[in-house]
Amino acid sequence: MNTSHDLVIVLDFGAQYSQLIARRVRELGVYSQIVPFNTSAEEIRKMAPKGIIFSGGPASVSQEGSPRPDKEVFSLGIPVLGICYGLQVMSLLLGGSVTCPEKKEYGIANISIRGKGELLKDIPDHSQVWMSHGDSVSAIPEGFVTTADTPNCPYTVIENSERKFYGVQFHPEVVHSVDGQKMLSNFVLGICKATADWNMGNFINEQVERIREEVGDGQVLCGLSGGVDSSVAAVLIHRAIGDRLVCVFVNNGMLRKHEAENVLELFGKHFNMRLQYADAEEAFLTALKGKTDPEDKRKTIGKLFVDTFYNEARKCGDITHLAQGTLYPDIVESKSPFGGPTSTIKSHHNVGGLPEDLKWKLLEPLKELFKDEVRELGRELGLPEELVDRHPFPGPGLGVRCIGEVTKERLDTLRDVDAIFIEEIRKAGLYGEIWQALADLLPVKSVGVQGDERTYREVCTLRAVTSQDAMTADWYRMPYDVMQRCASRICNEVKGVNRVLYDITSKPPGTIEWE
Repeated sequence: MNTSHDLVIVLDFGAQYSQLIARRVRELGVYSQIVPFNTSAEEIRKMAPKGIIFSGGPASVSQEGSPRPDKEVFSLGIPVLGICYGLQVMSLLLGGSVTCPEKKEYGIANISIRGKGELLKDIPDHSQVWMSHGDSVSAIPEGFVTTADTPNCPYTVIENSERKFYGVQFHPEVVHSVDGQKMLSNFVLGICKATADWNMGNFINEQVERIREEVGDGQVLCGLSGGVDSSVAAVLIHRAIGDRLVCVFVNNGMLRKHEAENVLELFGKHFNMRLQYADAEEAFLTALKGKTDPEDKRKTIGKLFVDTFYNEARKCGDITHLAQGTLYPDIVESKSPFGGPTSTIKSHHNVGGLPEDLKWKLLEPLKELFKDEVRELGRELGLPEELVDRHPFPGPGLGVRCIGEVTKERLDTLRDVDAIFIEEIRKAGLYGEIWQALADLLPVKSVGVQGDERTYREVCTLRAVTSQDAMTADWYRMPYDVMQRCASRICNEVKGVNRVLYDITSKPPGTIEWE
């Protein structure tokens, strides 16, 4: 937990927007942390937040067993802002009432401001907000006043300025609430008097000190993949402890074109890191020979990676810590009372399956950050833009994009296809609009005419999607001229391909990756 900055905590009642609330607060320059709704008042007091935000949530407050905060939270003397479900549960616990009216509100509404209030300071009348609720407050608690309403919601904004309790029925954190960020600013900076000093420059300095203190005279091992998270973590740790960081880079033969050379050049020569390089292409290809089942391929690649990583680690001397690029959303999801098992880290964020007797301590310098903050940190640390803004790339690499059997020849073909696709997207200025762009080689061949010859070669498919979190994704409407250039270049420049397809499947029903 961050202790050197003012803190605003978000009590999570299971809302899909809890992380967005925390992000919006951080955008104001104030550190924000998400904690479960049932965190005790005593624990919150020890955290010493400047303010508390109750998130929305999917439950109805009238439901038996619906989540409730510790009522003593209201006795801490800390300002509270309730959002949607947070407003309703606060009203109920403080003596108001909540009902489920016939008319519900979903989507855009405009608030009518009914009185001067701290939360709505400098907010224009009829400001657009985003509603998403079934239940509504039907009677406000004693000491509260209404400062805004809508035709379907008489208590849209309420406040008790004496006790510093505030509630809104809409979602100020979403972009559809036009003045929502200003309202959050009024609460965080105006009402809570939080100091806006959360920034990447300060974060780097603090983390460098924290890493030095945590590691002491020890030695840190980091699995470097060339992806954003591991790269940023490695550079940050290296700034703190220099040569006592050892990076292991495993080339499984399924990397993108020139990726191994780029990683060795950037981290080994430019950043001058101790880099243990394992060229294990032959071992991986041998292990994958004859395998076509996607799950079998993934497990084979994963197990061999762990074995290779462990063998390289043994050459590095005494290791005290293992660095991982775990991000804040992974910590939140693993500890949520609504979600997965406590303190389970997502498998794609760590080196899973390492022997338990290694007894390495975990070092997670990015665990307070969201993905876009990690990218910002990478820029601050001097990493090149092409790496910092890189699309997600699967751990098994091109092995799960080479549909069917994985061979050296097919991987080389796919590498060339992938390089052309990414190059053309970047040249067209579209890379930043796309969540993920990928090429797959299909286990089918087609007849073609290239030059004066009939050919019988492989088929590739190009795919690009837009997404917020990869849980759902929509296919990207690629301009025709870009698709035409990609197809033309691939068929002319890549010897093994004579047909190019474009995948227009969304998720669901499809997944982003084919395997």
